[in-house]
Amino acid sequence: MSRRRFLELAAVSFLTAGCREHPPATTTTTTTTTARRREKIRAIAFDLFTLFDPTTVARVAERVLPGRAVAFCDTWRVRQFEYSWIHAAAGQYRDFRAVTEEALSYAAEVHDVVLTEEARATLLCAYEELDPWPDTRPALEAFKRAGLVLAPLANYTPTMIERLLRHGGVRDLFDHVISTDRARTFKPDPRAYALGPQVFGLARESIAFSAFGGWDAAGARWFGYPTFWVNRLGQAKEQLRPGPDATGSTLRDLAAWIERSGA
Repeated sequence: MSRRRFLELAAVSFLTAGCREHPPATTTTTTTTTARRREKIRAIAFDLFTLFDPTTVARVAERVLPGRAVAFCDTWRVRQFEYSWIHAAAGQYRDFRAVTEEALSYAAEVHDVVLTEEARATLLCAYEELDPWPDTRPALEAFKRAGLVLAPLANYTPTMIERLLRHGGVRDLFDHVISTDRARTFKPDPRAYALGPQVFGLARESIAFSAFGGWDAAGARWFGYPTFWVNRLGQAKEQLRPGPDATGSTLRDLAAWIERSGA
C-alpha cells in the first residue's frame, strides 16, 4: 500500500468528524469481534474524541471562514495527520499543537486564506474547547463508582489535555493524564500506547482502550489492549486485522462490554 493511500485511510474518520456535522446518534449493538483470554479490567484509557465532540471545530471554523469551513478543515485535518506521522517517523518530533499550527498554515496557503492572529488563535484553541458528548460525564461517574482508574491517552500535549478536561468540567474524574508527548511520538506508534501500562502500573491486558477512530482501535488492539471502538459517527468498518474486540456507538455500549469482561 502506498504511503498516500495509508494516510487517506487512516485519516478518513477524523476528516468527517472534525469538519462536518455528525449524523443523529444511533444505537449500535455491541458485538465481540475477536476471542481471547480476558484479564479483569481495572482501568480505561480514552481517546479524547470518545469523550468530546470534534465537530465543535467545524462550528468555530464556520464563524471564521463562513461558507469555506468544510473544505478548509478537510485540508487542515489531512495535513495534521501527515505532519504528525512524518515528524515522528523521521525522528524530528514536534508536539501536537506545533504540528496542528503547521497544518493550519498549510491549509491557509492552499485555500488562499489570510488568517489574522486572532483568527489563527481562535481556530487553534477550538481543539481545547470541544463540547463533551451528552453521555460523557454520567459514564465517567459510573466508571469511577465501579472502581476503575481513568485517564485520557491522547496525542494532545499535556497542556491541551488539561485545558480540554477543565473546559468540559470532567477533570476531577480522571486519575491520570497521559499525553504521547511524553514518548515524543504519536499514536499508533506502540511507544505511545506503552505509556498506559507505565502510568497506570498495570498490565496492558487489564487496561481497556476506548478508541474513536478505526485506525486507533486497530493500533491499540495490536499493542495488546482489550479495545472497544466507540464508533460515534457510524464510520465504515476498517479492514485492519485484528480489529477491536468490540464496537458500539456510545459509552453505554463501552460500559456494557466492560461489565461482560469482568470489571
